[in-house]
Amino acid sequence: MTVEMLRAFFGWCTLLNWALLLLSFMFVTLGRSWTFRMHAKMFGISEEEVSKALYLVMAGYKVSIFLFCLIPYLVLRIIA
Repeated sequence: MTVEMLRAFFGWCTLLNWALLLLSFMFVTLGRSWTFRMHAKMFGISEEEVSKALYLVMAGYKVSIFLFCLIPYLVLRIIA
């Protein structure tokens, strides 16, 4: 596997993961009542708890994108 292939892999991983994060954000923002009701029913928790959980999951996902996709991509851009 060449450096160019790895760079392309991490670039596409970053892009696709950010698109998924943006889609999740849009569901939570634009479809707030539906999303919160659905999750509250599925897990038997209040909408406030759903809000906290979704915030934590999205924050963790964003940090993971930085650590496992964006930073390796940037490192490969710098060294090659």
